[in-house]
Amino acid sequence: MSSSLLSLLPAGLAVERVVVRPDRVVVAVRARAATASCPLCRRHSRRVHSRYIRHLGDLPWQGRIGHLELQVRRFRCSAPRCPRRIFAERLPEVALPRVRRTVRLAEAQRRIALHAGGESGARLADRLAMPVSGDTLLRLIRAAPLPVAPTPRVVGIDDWAWRRGRRYGTLIVDLERSRPIDLLPDRDGETVAAWLKAHPGVEIVARDRAGAYADGARTGAPDAVQVADRWHLLRNLGDALAGVLDRHHRAIRTATKAATAVTTVPVPNAPPEPRPLPRSQQRTLDKRAARQARFEEVAALHARGWSQSAISRSTGLDRATIRTWLRAGRPPSWSKPAYGSTIDRHAEYLRQRWAEGCTNTARLWREIRDRGYSGRPKTVQEWVRRRLRGTGAGPADLESSTTAWKAPSGRRAAWLVVADANEIDETAGKFVEALLAGSPDLAVVIALAREFRAMVRERRADGLDPWLAAAQGTALTGFAGGLKRDLAAVRAGLSLSWSSGPVEGQVSRLKTIKRTMCGRAGFDLLRYRVLEAA
Repeated sequence: MSSSLLSLLPAGLAVERVVVRPDRVVVAVRARAATASCPLCRRHSRRVHSRYIRHLGDLPWQGRIGHLELQVRRFRCSAPRCPRRIFAERLPEVALPRVRRTVRLAEAQRRIALHAGGESGARLADRLAMPVSGDTLLRLIRAAPLPVAPTPRVVGIDDWAWRRGRRYGTLIVDLERSRPIDLLPDRDGETVAAWLKAHPGVEIVARDRAGAYADGARTGAPDAVQVADRWHLLRNLGDALAGVLDRHHRAIRTATKAATAVTTVPVPNAPPEPRPLPRSQQRTLDKRAARQARFEEVAALHARGWSQSAISRSTGLDRATIRTWLRAGRPPSWSKPAYGSTIDRHAEYLRQRWAEGCTNTARLWREIRDRGYSGRPKTVQEWVRRRLRGTGAGPADLESSTTAWKAPSGRRAAWLVVADANEIDETAGKFVEALLAGSPDLAVVIALAREFRAMVRERRADGLDPWLAAAQGTALTGFAGGLKRDLAAVRAGLSLSWSSGPVEGQVSRLKTIKRTMCGRAGFDLLRYRVLEAA
């Protein structure tokens, strides 16, 4: 048993005895070396003065708490002029001086603290037979120095909310390595400039349109190229366009009425042409078809006598997924029905009454309630809308386009007027056409907005100057003026591939870490956890 334990212990230790208790395993060990060096003069000595026992917590053994009884020897220094006459042997690979846990236990607990935090980490460590308090876990995080990151060449800068609307910080990310390299306690330009001066060598700074970051980058790294983030450019365009549309309430209401006007058109015997589906619904159908194809492949292999393990290796699907599919006889759809099975018992009666001319859903609900239906009127209304309306099964074989479509807000309208045709539905397309036809002034502004959106998405920096000239004197003059004040960064954003998109992902990760702290610790601990976990 001693040989097996010895392979699990730090190097240089010899096992004296092992005591297994109900809650822990106690291993008595000693150093194997015959000599030790004086910590002052570094001279080796063999003259043992005395011995004592250090009680150290260690990694768990078979689900029990690990405990080391380390025998430490005191030596006499053999150097005549050394002021240290007696010293204790140092075992830095086992435990640091004046601590009560081994190095490897401290590292394991520190990793738990970095990922789970203080109190939650303490509960997890207790379940793993490494009991420790939450405060000790926080001290373990702060005790180790942060890793020194090399000076980055390309950085991304963005803010994060310590407390939304009141207190913000700054996150700096190395875009070439996709990892955060520092957290700043505020989002002032002076703080950013001081950090850039302390890290010379930054060549490119990707940022949003905030003026503080622009001034900080200009002061701290005057030779660096500033890159305005393309997403923020489109967001600024959307804000400007929303402000313009907010001043045209009457045009929006008129276009909404034109797009949702009720038209009654006789339906011929031939089925109508199918309308193109929105992209979200088309993606759902494509995924469902791909999943059905995978199921048919699994079913075919199963019919040929293949085992589930062989099917898993061939298709890449998990065996549990294959087993579930084969038992059910179909792949899962994960679609929630809009009505329950109770109303399906009255489906034939509802279709008959609808064909007879009864289109009042409240009356239909009362009739099937007398026939035993116990659901709500809203369920009947939803069932009728999905199953009967628009099918041509009405009393006069007429199709009525009565789908409710609410007038969009200024921000929603700003998205609709610049979106591609395949990104919006038919009613929204009619709204845009009516808005353009009814307001020539808005048509000019919307054309400019579409051109700028295409220029940003295609990264055509050569079209920026003509666009700025065309925007003068229009409702987008203020937006164009903001671009001119930040012209170099905007031009770089339209020509270079760098952006602050990876910084946004790291900000989301930072928020997750911050929320696990439950507001209990301060900025320094958050900085340790974010940078160490990276």
